[in-house]
Amino acid sequence: MTQLQKGSKKLLNAWAFYDWANSVYTLTIASSIFPIFYSALFMSEVKKVTAFGFEFKSTALITFVTAFTFLVVAFTSPILSGIADYVGNKKNFMKFFCYVGGIGCIGLYWFSLEYIHISLLFYFMGLIGYWGSLVFYNSYLPDIAFPEQQDKVSAKGFSMGYIGSVLLLIFNLAMVMKPEFFGFNVDISPDILANGTENEIVMATEAASNAASINAMKVSFITVGLWWILFSQYTFYMLPKGVSSGHKVTKAVVFNGFRELQAVWKELTMNLRLKRYLIAFFVFSMAVQTIMLVAVYFGEEEIAWADSDEKTMGLITSILIIQLVAVVGAILTSKASSRFGNIKTLIVVNIIWMSLCVYAYFMITPNDFYLAAAFVGFVMGGIQSLARSTYSKFLPETKDTTSYFSFFDVAEKIGIVIGMVIFATIDQVTGSMRNAILFLFIFFLVGIALLFRVPKHA
Repeated sequence: MTQLQKGSKKLLNAWAFYDWANSVYTLTIASSIFPIFYSALFMSEVKKVTAFGFEFKSTALITFVTAFTFLVVAFTSPILSGIADYVGNKKNFMKFFCYVGGIGCIGLYWFSLEYIHISLLFYFMGLIGYWGSLVFYNSYLPDIAFPEQQDKVSAKGFSMGYIGSVLLLIFNLAMVMKPEFFGFNVDISPDILANGTENEIVMATEAASNAASINAMKVSFITVGLWWILFSQYTFYMLPKGVSSGHKVTKAVVFNGFRELQAVWKELTMNLRLKRYLIAFFVFSMAVQTIMLVAVYFGEEEIAWADSDEKTMGLITSILIIQLVAVVGAILTSKASSRFGNIKTLIVVNIIWMSLCVYAYFMITPNDFYLAAAFVGFVMGGIQSLARSTYSKFLPETKDTTSYFSFFDVAEKIGIVIGMVIFATIDQVTGSMRNAILFLFIFFLVGIALLFRVPKHA
């Protein structure tokens, strides 16, 4: 195949299409069905689990594991980026993480508390696969798009991701809410049907329905893995492989990534605008990503749902609201940045996020949660898309885009680790996620102050 020219519509669309492929992970696994499935494994009165020799609050355990995964990504991505730069084939690394993540999603079908450690390994694989592939995916942006195209194509990628993930979620939601239509029937004991009281039959029927829904959730994890792997093939086919150096990987090359990060940091000291922006991004991103990763666990535990059915439907409805509004948010934020500038737009978006932290502390009813979901959706798509494209636009003229985006990625991941560990610790110690979410207010406040310090010109 002839390599597509930089800036060509076909190449830009192929790059953005990977968002369509991998965003199903963030919606189904990270944000909606898996958190509901995970919470359903625990009795309503008992939210404790023993793992790694300690007893954890269920939400704290999954948050700590998530933080650990991001720590691994933060330390391995520079090594892999260094190798990719040296060998000249970032696409193979992107493929590797895609397949690891897809297999991890499929493995969640067997997730159980009885085998909690192997179950958490599959969760770890999905998470590290998603974020690991993004290191190389993001680094392609300045390679395939000119500066004036980057805001638009970045927003297009997020928008495609939201639309594709919602389509699969609707299918998975249908399976979970109406499992019998998809063949997920769980038989009720004939003895109970024949000899049980009316109350026993009702309870048995409800238990069978819940078990069928759980089975449907497990199958949904398989659909995510297959969707991710299959749809990414178009992106892999169209993206340039990179300029092959013909070099072989040696022990010395393994740590090239860290040396490159050190070189990038030295260059940042001479680029005040990029340096200050990156510091601001580090602070507000840790809060944004933490909220996005724990939102459904928060809704499941802290909101007063009438019953389990309302909870399941309500949580997934809120996720759909977030995803649909996020499409509009990403587009409007892109337009606002064109008119008012990236930094001013980011400051306004962060103010909204900061206000949401205070609002979340006082949320009680499902309607409160739905309203918060609408605002989260509006600013979620915008801040992710704009943060990525702003960094890309601030970069100096360089062919070594992987190293710069690796630095960006490491900053983001270390920020997430700090945010998630603080959140999980407050949740574990105080027993309340409300206290933890309110604490994130501070990160947004500091992030806003730092954005004001970013110079208008390099």
